[in-house]
Amino acid sequence: MRNDIIIRPETHKDYKEIISLILRSFSEGTDYSDGTDIIALVEEIRDSEYYIPELSFVAELNGKIVGHFLFSRFPLSSSKNGNYIDKEEKNIVMLAPVAVHADYFHQGIGSAMITRGMEKVREAGFKGVTVEGDYHFYNRVGFRTSSEFQIYPTSGIPLTEPRCMMCQEMYEGALENIHGYIVYMYYNA
Repeated sequence: MRNDIIIRPETHKDYKEIISLILRSFSEGTDYSDGTDIIALVEEIRDSEYYIPELSFVAELNGKIVGHFLFSRFPLSSSKNGNYIDKEEKNIVMLAPVAVHADYFHQGIGSAMITRGMEKVREAGFKGVTVEGDYHFYNRVGFRTSSEFQIYPTSGIPLTEPRCMMCQEMYEGALENIHGYIVYMYYNA
């Protein structure tokens, strides 16, 4: 793993650079987003009760921001249709979004960000993390298909396949008594 990457909490001074990074990361690195919807997601999270400032990070390399990622609280629904949001604290967070500067793709920065970020989540006392994304990448950094933990997607961002929704426990058995359905539009609930 890269040891030359500095992971630190984002600050207001970073926001403009984060926006630029996200736009390039998603427009050049995905075929499903130009980044504007991702910026809207970040702003929605920051404005919500689910935002955790100390778990919203930038990655720096030689003084330049080369990545951004954040973890936010994430309630689960006890119903498959997603109508009932369980407000009880389940002590899990969602990792979203994750962006690496387009000039630094495929250089181990994403793996370094996630690995160090998970350490911070563990230190903060959370039991687990959910994420939707490329299972080829996230499986390499310890995530497993969420259905193994009895956590399932409901609606919102369409999954290309079930393995795209994943979870990671912060310690063995941490998610044993936590189950439910992920509802993407929870900020409006």
